[in-house]
Amino acid sequence: MSVVDFGEDAELAALRETVAAIAKPFGGAYYTERSHARRPTSEVWAALAQAGFLGVNLPEAYGGGGGGIVELAAVCEETAAAGCPLLLLVVSAAISGEVISRFGSAEQKLRWLPGLADGSHKVVFAITEPGAGSNTHRLATKAVRDGDDWVLTGQKYYISGFDEAAAVLVVARTGVDEATGRARLSLFVVPTDTPGLVAHPLPVAAQMPEQQFTLFFDDVRVPADALIGVEGDGFRQVFHGLNPERITGAAICVGIARYALGKAADYARHRQVWDVPIGAHQGVSHPLAKARIETSLAALMTQKAAWSHDHGLPAGEPSNMAKYAAAEAALAAVDQAIQTHGGNGMAVEYGLVPLWGMVRTLRIAPVNREMILNYVAQHTLGLPRSY
Repeated sequence: MSVVDFGEDAELAALRETVAAIAKPFGGAYYTERSHARRPTSEVWAALAQAGFLGVNLPEAYGGGGGGIVELAAVCEETAAAGCPLLLLVVSAAISGEVISRFGSAEQKLRWLPGLADGSHKVVFAITEPGAGSNTHRLATKAVRDGDDWVLTGQKYYISGFDEAAAVLVVARTGVDEATGRARLSLFVVPTDTPGLVAHPLPVAAQMPEQQFTLFFDDVRVPADALIGVEGDGFRQVFHGLNPERITGAAICVGIARYALGKAADYARHRQVWDVPIGAHQGVSHPLAKARIETSLAALMTQKAAWSHDHGLPAGEPSNMAKYAAAEAALAAVDQAIQTHGGNGMAVEYGLVPLWGMVRTLRIAPVNREMILNYVAQHTLGLPRSY
């Protein structure tokens, strides 16, 4: 029986240290500015690309680092812990990179993986729809074979970073399984400049550098080699990408919590009211200590989930638990950091509010806490399915 080693080896520790050093000069002020302007964090992305860390989980044959989700989660966590979380690492590297690496043809890997590894392009992910959310059994977007091509019609929404991407990995119906009556799903790599594909910005109140979009597929024609793997295998492909998505999302939450708690602790040590630092009062110190404990616990589950995925073990349960625990811990940590700062917690100078928007979003996406509770109730506790 395999045993998780919770101690990080020298190579992973060095990776964390190097990524943190790259991200630190950008940090919270940079992220706050980009969040307010709703502009991409291109400079830190380029710096990580130059150092070879964007494709740390991708095969070496295509310019990647040859690592796994353990290494990618470390990159996600350390950039966030420097105050600059990168949401598109979750979408482009964790989902699209993993799916193409595992299921793509030799030609697809050669076309897309080197650019993902060196940062020259991004591939975002499109599954959610207005009428179905992320319920894969009720997706309406369809792809129909027409000669040597596929023709896609439908709509996707809440698609992150389409404006920064070279292509989008689209989940579509390609028929119905006669045995179950459920939709057969397939995945397609669609270049963002394909005729008939139209993107409209979707305004959101949360301040983040990454923009959201609604995509319209109006008879979008793609060649046969846009299909990932074989037709009808999309359900399995999607779930191979969703566990890394949950793990890296959890890692970002852990990093944000570390950053916010570091800012709060520093403020509580130096802010004096009635002749003593406010951190001397248990009303300030205890909530911060509680948030730190919860963050550390979430980090352990995230590490376990990443390790399980990389070792080919069942990763659904730890991935869902990690995402739940980390989002809850991060939201509590950022909220307490704001509270510790008092009125300054709302000031642009301190940069906490954009982080609150990010972790509040990650409490909903890519899977909300209620669906995770449903998963654990059904699959871990053996309770009847509730939906």
